[in-house]
Amino acid sequence: MTPSHPSFKAAVVQAAPVFLDLDGGLAKACQLIGEAARHGARLIAFPETWLPGYPWWIWLGSPAWGMRFVQRYHDNSLVAGSGEAERLADAAREHGIHVVMGCSERDGGSLYISQLLIDDTGHTIAQRRKLKPTHVERTVFGDGDGSDLAVHDTALGRLGALCCWEHLQPLTKYAMYSMGEQVHVASWPSFSLYRGLAYALGPELNNAASQLYAAEGQCFVLGPCGVVSDAMVELLCDSDDKRALLPPGGGHACAYGPDGRPLAEPLGEEEEGLLLVNIDIGLISLAKAAADPVGHYSRPDVMRLLLNRERAPQVERLRPGFQVAAEPEVEAAASES
Repeated sequence: MTPSHPSFKAAVVQAAPVFLDLDGGLAKACQLIGEAARHGARLIAFPETWLPGYPWWIWLGSPAWGMRFVQRYHDNSLVAGSGEAERLADAAREHGIHVVMGCSERDGGSLYISQLLIDDTGHTIAQRRKLKPTHVERTVFGDGDGSDLAVHDTALGRLGALCCWEHLQPLTKYAMYSMGEQVHVASWPSFSLYRGLAYALGPELNNAASQLYAAEGQCFVLGPCGVVSDAMVELLCDSDDKRALLPPGGGHACAYGPDGRPLAEPLGEEEEGLLLVNIDIGLISLAKAAADPVGHYSRPDVMRLLLNRERAPQVERLRPGFQVAAEPEVEAAASES
C-alpha cells in the first residue's frame, strides 16, 4: 500500500508593510491571511520584518540621522506572547491556515529579526531569530543562537524558515537540510535598495539563492518579498541622494519546487498580492533520488558539520548549594599552606 503525502496550496506574500505601525500591520496581515484562506491556501508566508517594516534608514544615512526612527521602531516591534502576537494566532485559527510571519521582535531593550511560525490551530510552533544580522543590520538587531536553526513537524510536512542572507551561509543551509526540511520559507525585505549600484542586493542574485536552496535541499521554497511604497520613500528620504538609493518597488516574490523549477509567474515589482502555488510533498523523493547532500550524496568521512543547537542564555541562575570548583593551582596552593 502506497502511503499518501501532503498536497496543498500555499500563498506567498508580496506587499508593502504598514510602515512603523504595528496595529495597522496586524490588520493588513489578518486581511491577507483571510484572502489566502479564501483561495484555499493552507500556508501563508510573509516577508522579512514585515511587522513593522524593514529599517531601511540604516542603509541611507549616518546612525545619528537614523536615530529619529529608533524609538518608533522599537515601540512598534512585536513582543512574543503578547496580545498583538495573539491576534496573528487568532487569525490562523479562525481561517485554519499556517502562518509564517516575519517581524522585528522586541525582547526587553533589544530587537531581533524574527520569524513567527503558527499552525492552523493558532498554536505557536516557534519564534526563531536570524542567526547573524547582515552588515548594518547589526546596528539595530541582536544575534540568534543555535536553537533558531530548526525544522518542525506539521500537518503540511516538515517546515522551516530563514531570513534574507541566511541563504548565503553554506553551513546554515546544510544544517537545515540535515533536518529533513520539506517546505522552506525564505523571507526577503525588498530588492529596490541601491538599484544599479550593488548587484549583490538585487533580485537576480537573491532569488537565485532561494532557487538554489530548493535544488540543494530538495525542498519547496516560498520566497515572500516586501514592497517599498511611495509613502515609505516620502518618510525615509529627505534628499534626492536618498531617493536615488531607495526607489519604490522591489517586490520580487517567488516560489520553487524541489528540482529548482519556478512554481508561479512573478508579480510586477510595485504590485501587491499573493502568489498561489501547489505543493506536493511526494515530489521530494524524486529530487532526493538524484542528489541528497545530507544522505547518499554526502561524504561524512571527508567533510562534516559541527552544529551547536543549544540555547545561549545571557544569565545562568545558580541552584542553592551550588559551588564553583576551584582552579587546580588554587587547590594546590591551599594544601601547601
